[in-house]
This record gives sequence, C-alpha cells and structure tokens, in this order.
Amino acid sequence: MIHTLFETPSAYRPSDVERAAPVPAVQAVLFDFSNTLFQMIDLETWLRRVGSAAGRLAVLDEPDAVAKISDQLRAAFRLPSVVTLQEGRDLSSAQHRRAMWGWWGQVDFLRGAEEAAYRELTAPDAWVPYPDTEPVLRALHQRGLRIAVVSDFAWDLRTHLAHHGLDALIDTCVISYEQGREKPDPQLFLKACADLGADPRATLMVGDNPVRDGGAAVCGLRTYILPAEHRIGERGLMDVQRLVV
Repeated sequence: MIHTLFETPSAYRPSDVERAAPVPAVQAVLFDFSNTLFQMIDLETWLRRVGSAAGRLAVLDEPDAVAKISDQLRAAFRLPSVVTLQEGRDLSSAQHRRAMWGWWGQVDFLRGAEEAAYRELTAPDAWVPYPDTEPVLRALHQRGLRIAVVSDFAWDLRTHLAHHGLDALIDTCVISYEQGREKPDPQLFLKACADLGADPRATLMVGDNPVRDGGAAVCGLRTYILPAEHRIGERGLMDVQRLVV
C-alpha cells in the first residue's frame, strides 16, 4: 500500500492495482433532489395555498404582503433559537416538524397555520422538476446507467417523483429520514451504490452543495457540483451526459 504525508481522509481503500489503472467508466449516477432535480414551488404560490387552506388568503392581497412575509421569514431563519432547530432537521420527520414550527411560529402570517403550511410543503405537487431533469434522467436510463436519488429530506420524496411520472427512471432512493443519517455521511452514498450494485469508483454524484454532496468523494465517487444559485435558465445538468461517456 502506498502512503503519502498529506493523505486525504477517505472511507475506502483502493488497491495499488486500482490506483494505477485508469479510473473505471461511470456505471451509475447519484443525484441530490432539492435544487438539483426538483425545486419547490415559488414562495407566493405556496403562501396562497397556505392562505386558502387556513382562511387567510385576503391578507396576501394587501400591499407588499408577500415581500413583507418574505422579509420576516429571512429574519426569523437567522434567530439563534431557529438556527439551533435546523441542525439535524432531516434526520426524522419529527425533528423536521419541530424545526419548521419553530421557524414559522416567528412569522405573523404562518403563526397558528403551521399544520396547513406543512401540508402544502409536502404536497405531491409542491415540488416540481427543472425543465432539464426529465431529459437527462431519461437519456441516462436509456443508456443503461443505474440511477439513484440521495437526499437530505424529511418525508418520502418518491411521492413527488411519482406525481411527475419520473419514478420509473429512478432505481432507488436513499433518504436521510429513513436512514437516520445526513450527508455528507459516507454511509448514505455507499448504501446507494450497494442498492444499485455499482462500484463507488464507477459512480458519479451530482448535487449543488459542495460540502454535503461533495462528501461523496470521500467514498471514491466522482462528484459534479451545480451552481447553488436559483437559475431559471440552463444550469449545467445536461453536462452530466458528457461526464458518463
């Protein structure tokens, strides 16, 4: 075994033969879900759904109502008590609910309407695929690559995949609340590879968070990080097709 002075921490140990050989061709691709394949509906649409369910719709017709609620949401999210609640929120449904209740309880429009707000957050159509999501998934699927979603999520995101008819293109989902682990825990990436029957060194992880999704590199996966900005045009997801050649 070759050793170096400045070794990178890793969750795998390739043999000397593997180190010397060419990196294997990509056989499988893991995708993050939120802000990679799917995005939540826009804030105003979500607020109007909450307002309709909670009998508060008229409030949103007041001047600058949505902007003021948006400002309150941002300010509340920075409160130390709210920040603390967000830590590990995707480890379980219960923890996620506590985190959301603690945040929304600081916002006038949402206080007392937390249950309705949560229903609208988790509704099957509350999350929508980006325009380039289906073409990329279908192209990879048709080329015979195995595909997984690896996500920090507090409920079953398969409902969103199914709602938009994309579930048949995904071979497995590894979700934090089901595993009791959050990215960048290596076990999430390794489980996805095991579920797909794929060698981690022949697997690509695609996400938008260099810390969480980039953690896949510790397991021997190659990683591709999309811009974190909320883009409305081309995002770079189509480039995944070139990376698996």
